[in-house]
Amino acid sequence: MAVSANRLELLQIADAVAREKSIDRMVVIEAMQDAMEKAAKGRYGAETEIKVEINPRSGETRMWRLLEIVDTVEETSRQIELKHAQIKNPTAKVGDFLTEPLPPMEFGRIAAQSAKQVIVQKVRDAERDRMYEEYFGRIGEIVNGSVKRVEYGNVIVDLGRGEAIIRRDELIPREMFRYGDRVRAYVYDVRREQRGPQIFLSRTHPQFMAKLFMQEVPEIYDGVITIRSIARDPGSRAKIAVTSSDSSIDPVGACVGMRGSRVQAVVAELQGEKIDIIPWTDTIADLVVSALQPADVAKVVLDEQAERIEVVVPDEQLSLAIGRRGQNVRLASQLIGWDIDILTEQEESERRQKEFTERSTLFMRALDVDEMVAQLLASEGFSSVEELAYIDANEIATIEGFDEETAGEIQNRATEYLAAIDRAFDEERQALGVDDDLYEIPGLTAAMLVALGKDGVKNVEDFAGCAADDLIGWSERKDGETKRFEGTFKDFPVSREEAEDMILAARLKAGWINAEDVPEAEEGDVVVADDADEATA
Repeated sequence: MAVSANRLELLQIADAVAREKSIDRMVVIEAMQDAMEKAAKGRYGAETEIKVEINPRSGETRMWRLLEIVDTVEETSRQIELKHAQIKNPTAKVGDFLTEPLPPMEFGRIAAQSAKQVIVQKVRDAERDRMYEEYFGRIGEIVNGSVKRVEYGNVIVDLGRGEAIIRRDELIPREMFRYGDRVRAYVYDVRREQRGPQIFLSRTHPQFMAKLFMQEVPEIYDGVITIRSIARDPGSRAKIAVTSSDSSIDPVGACVGMRGSRVQAVVAELQGEKIDIIPWTDTIADLVVSALQPADVAKVVLDEQAERIEVVVPDEQLSLAIGRRGQNVRLASQLIGWDIDILTEQEESERRQKEFTERSTLFMRALDVDEMVAQLLASEGFSSVEELAYIDANEIATIEGFDEETAGEIQNRATEYLAAIDRAFDEERQALGVDDDLYEIPGLTAAMLVALGKDGVKNVEDFAGCAADDLIGWSERKDGETKRFEGTFKDFPVSREEAEDMILAARLKAGWINAEDVPEAEEGDVVVADDADEATA
């Protein structure tokens, strides 16, 4: 059977639209079928159920009316009685559909316009879906395009098959683009929106720099060298930490390239942004020394629980370590993920002297000893009365000028001082209405019970409902800055593991869980059966 000109033209149109919009040919044919169904309903009635089928090989169009087979007809345009249906099809039964062929129809001007709108909308939706799927799968890649227009500082980029936007805050400072300029950027988000998929690009994202290095350094592309962390002050300065899985390859040298050729290619793309490349190490102390280059570091003190680093530098190196407007230390902090405090050697000496004086004064007051004895204890590294009370007396006796009798007297005075404090705290605890039962939780002291009472935790049930974060606090990192939220035990040296042990003991005592329900932990670790105890830090 020969294909008529109209049928051939229909298929040619479907093929042309599919090629132009880069969508599946069947999507266009289905859109045509929907358009014809809508036009047919305009002639036969909107309530009529009509099915149109276009043969994708021949272009032949067939049209049917669908009638539901029922016992009692309520809508004559959509239903047919069973006995009448069985005349046409003896095997028909209730719930089936009977098809009645409809003659081909000519489209009037209004019907044709309506059909065109349906086809255009369907094709547009398919085109948007195709673009969304394509670019959603390219999140994390670098794309190339040309500047189509600039609106209020935002750059609209033509990617060939779609448009993307680089918002003003995602552009490198002082960077100017004009119509037709070529631009490379990082795809960091693709969203479905009412007006179609929105593709968001960035030139300030840290991963933009990572992808540029991947393009310039074959070892990174091959996975031999890994970029472990990046911190950027876009357009000004950046720090990048790299490591190599092959000991024979220097990761820093490979990223710099011969005479700096590789790193200079990245610098040129980033408008002259200076890049410090440092070797990554899992030892935080060594990493912070490298991250603060070019400044020299004299001493590093780590607080692992608070993820805070105290760095001591020579007096003349302070401004170099901090950097202009704090840039060097800020980037180093972002690179490592810890907060960094910078002190000069003089400031550290003054602080140590102040702490020594405070400890000496504490020992004089608490132990009722003279200044010389207090200073001897402080100089030996004792920092609290608790240490003196619970340490082996022989360690005190070994201090020059002390003997066993002196050591015993000092320990007795320390114990009496702590007991007096405990009594005072216990009286305050009782005044706050905190139950005595909480003393049965291992690790809790009278001072801790007072802190709990001030936070409204007054019995075992209340304490069992706490999370570890409620007790020791947590940290949240955002935009390179760490914000600390204090817990009830902020003034006590309690670790997360110790807090979880206390909570577990309270839940066992309160009967929330049974001892057999608690998995055996290795090396003294405790498994707490409560999602609320997960750290958010």
